[in-house]
Amino acid sequence: MADLNAWEKFCEYSYYYRSVGLRLDISSVDVTAEELRTVQDLGDKALDEMTRLEAGEICNSDENRMVGHFWLRNSLLAPNDFVGSEINQTLQAIKTYTCDFRAGKMKGCAGRPFTNILLVGIGGSALGPQLLADALGSSGNSVSIAFLDNTDPDGFWRTLSNIKDNIDQTLVIITSKSGGTIETRNGMVEVQAIFKEKGLDYAKNFVAITCQGSKLDDIAKSEKWSARFPLWDFIGGRFSVCSVVGLLPAGLLGIEIEDFLTGAKEMDQITRSVKGLDNPALAMALIWYLVGRGRGQKDLVVLPYKDRLVLFSKYLQQMVMESLGKRLDRNGQVVNQGLSVFGNKGSTDQHAYIQQLRDGLDNYFVTFIEVLADYTNNVQNITPVFVEPGITSGDYLNGFYQGTRRALQESGRQSITITIDKLSAFSLGSLIALFERTISFYASMININAYHQPGVEVGKIAATTVISIERNIQEFLAQAGDKYYTAMEIANGIGNQSEVVCVFKILERLSQNKFSKIINNGERQPELAAYKHI
Repeated sequence: MADLNAWEKFCEYSYYYRSVGLRLDISSVDVTAEELRTVQDLGDKALDEMTRLEAGEICNSDENRMVGHFWLRNSLLAPNDFVGSEINQTLQAIKTYTCDFRAGKMKGCAGRPFTNILLVGIGGSALGPQLLADALGSSGNSVSIAFLDNTDPDGFWRTLSNIKDNIDQTLVIITSKSGGTIETRNGMVEVQAIFKEKGLDYAKNFVAITCQGSKLDDIAKSEKWSARFPLWDFIGGRFSVCSVVGLLPAGLLGIEIEDFLTGAKEMDQITRSVKGLDNPALAMALIWYLVGRGRGQKDLVVLPYKDRLVLFSKYLQQMVMESLGKRLDRNGQVVNQGLSVFGNKGSTDQHAYIQQLRDGLDNYFVTFIEVLADYTNNVQNITPVFVEPGITSGDYLNGFYQGTRRALQESGRQSITITIDKLSAFSLGSLIALFERTISFYASMININAYHQPGVEVGKIAATTVISIERNIQEFLAQAGDKYYTAMEIANGIGNQSEVVCVFKILERLSQNKFSKIINNGERQPELAAYKHI
């Protein structure tokens, strides 16, 4: 591309996709047309694999399951009539439920109408709904939404203290695909404790989103929760926003879920089979491959110039890094692949880390997201304020975007720009679908499985081990009498000599929390610190 001037490059390497109101501009990437041609075979392979994946081929071989989040916005693509029917029936159930909710037909356990929604989940089970609520929610909505997306007791307290007084008017959505996610289980128990404390029947306020027959499904069924909605094993958490995971809370907030699905469906159609710049997801995947040399050597910085998209970078961080960060390729070879993602929003970041982007390490490429319309669809009849004669705040926001793009270009830094006409449920759906397919294409190019997360599972197993050690520590000290023991002595006492660091860290935390009844002797040096039960 270096042989063209700026205008010619822009005309040659930007493309407007009219059906979704989106432009992709790769003219600020230092990649030549010849380089793009050299990797076209990888693009062809990725397109072929995507066709087979959408047709229902078992692409997640180690989990022996299909990958079908694309079917959620077009059930006609489902591999059989049963799956298509399940998707359609669930979508209709969501619409009926949300319509009744917003019409005030549903009441909480004390007979009062709902004023709050509390969603308990983690990872994709929370990030997708959070993004939709923040990007598309209206300030005039009569219903508020809050999230428990960790297992931090202080975080639980801070969120629940705001709704504790009217907990009976809170609809609680518990989202867990397997039903065994510890963080979600803990959040559920904490919420239930408030209902029990007030003598309320929490089951009338609870809704489950989970796979049929899961532990959570069994609990919801036996306790007669107010509703249960299905998930399927062909939907990964980070790709679940078009399922009931994202659609139910969005619908409860009055977001146009049909428009959201249509935007994703339209982008799927655009990115399904055509090649080159005619396919924005394929073009982006090829750029990712060339800029990072197929090894993720440059980080992806996502900079949306829109406050409502501040969570989009965080959303993409999980979707990209959990999908592409893999130790082994599909042949079982150690490759340690990945693509690091970070970002916040413009122009905020111009007062943060853009100094380094322009003048520091050249170890990244930027994806700008530009929104042409200053206000979203749900903000109407606004009279803009002129901060200077004929100039609005939105003019300055655009000026900062273009200025940053130009400054990076002048420093030889790479960037892509995605421009959408306006932010709406439709355009957000198309944006998410664009990155979903880009990830799939890129994963094919580097020969890794984008749809499993073995590292996450290892972390869960390790956490269970720590909890087991903690139980042994508590039991040892409870029976040890009025004597202080060092971490090494306790580790020996419970038969975990090799885990003495873990033992010390458990003891250090327990001694800072009065409820544990474990105290420290006043020493903080690891070899001198000692502990006992009181």
